[in-house]
Amino acid sequence: MTRRVRLGVAGLGRMGRLHAENAAAARGIELVRVVDADEGLARRMGEELGCAWSTDYEDLLADDRLEGIVLVTPTPLHVAMIEQAARAGKHVLCEKPLAFAVEEAERATEAAARAGIKLQVGFHRRFDPDWVSATARIRNGDLGDVYLFRTSLRDMSPPSLDYIRNSGGFFVDMTIHDLDTARWMVGEIAEVAAFGAALSDPSFADVGDIDNAVVTLRFENGALGVVDNSRVAGYGYECSTEVVGSKATVRVGDHRRLHTTWLSAGGARLDWVSDFIERYPQAYRLELEHFAASIRDDVEPAVTGADGVAALVLAEACRRSLDAGRPVSVSPAAGAAEAGSPRVASR
Repeated sequence: MTRRVRLGVAGLGRMGRLHAENAAAARGIELVRVVDADEGLARRMGEELGCAWSTDYEDLLADDRLEGIVLVTPTPLHVAMIEQAARAGKHVLCEKPLAFAVEEAERATEAAARAGIKLQVGFHRRFDPDWVSATARIRNGDLGDVYLFRTSLRDMSPPSLDYIRNSGGFFVDMTIHDLDTARWMVGEIAEVAAFGAALSDPSFADVGDIDNAVVTLRFENGALGVVDNSRVAGYGYECSTEVVGSKATVRVGDHRRLHTTWLSAGGARLDWVSDFIERYPQAYRLELEHFAASIRDDVEPAVTGADGVAALVLAEACRRSLDAGRPVSVSPAAGAAEAGSPRVASR
């Protein structure tokens, strides 16, 4: 029987609870402890999932049984907590983004590398079977030369303004998923041009953010890309991707709960998922199982800290493009090209 990898979860908000529940149910994982600053929440989750609980992150670090930590805490805490985990010899799966600033994210990856721990970043789309299958076939040459990448990420309704205010901005919070997907499916990105606006509610602009954006991409291999994002799509949650090549085109994006269509006079109706958790339950399970397997088998995770840094660099480039009203070039950083970490070039 496969050895069970012993994990703990820090942070029991919506995503933290999902990860904890998945860890408790996974055959190859033993959920040892959950931690949250809210004592009542930590106790309730611990009792429900049959594991130890506490309110102190130090308890995870000091637990000799623990091999890895799933970090689902506020982004400003990520770097320090990864550094602490590295000193304690605990592997880390960190929800995106690693940090709000590239230099801080690099600190986290460097700390992990020095300590020899695994650092996986939570880009769940890389574990969704539909995206994985499409990307594998692109790698195999089934698509031919890539001409165009297009992706949409749209929320049904926005999170609270308190969340928006502390999210790191639209591109770091939302578009970063599409930027990582673009790098993964097509290759490194040489240039971005971002356009955005606060259209549904002036409160977005009041907190210095936007609610809709379009980003154009130019890849290093010559392909072009378009990303469209919305926090206020209304009809439901959508995450879809299309890649056009010389031999074929692949489209990914199944958002229906049931594969039925109701036809009535003059119209048709089908159902639609409401958010990312409903769309990606399998991806989140596979992401966690992959993290455990990387610890058990001592292999590098499929989504590394360098990938997290690279996506953050691109998100920052989008913000610079929006602010400046012009395209921004991105090029491999000196000394970081091997890790695939691009940097915004001076212009």
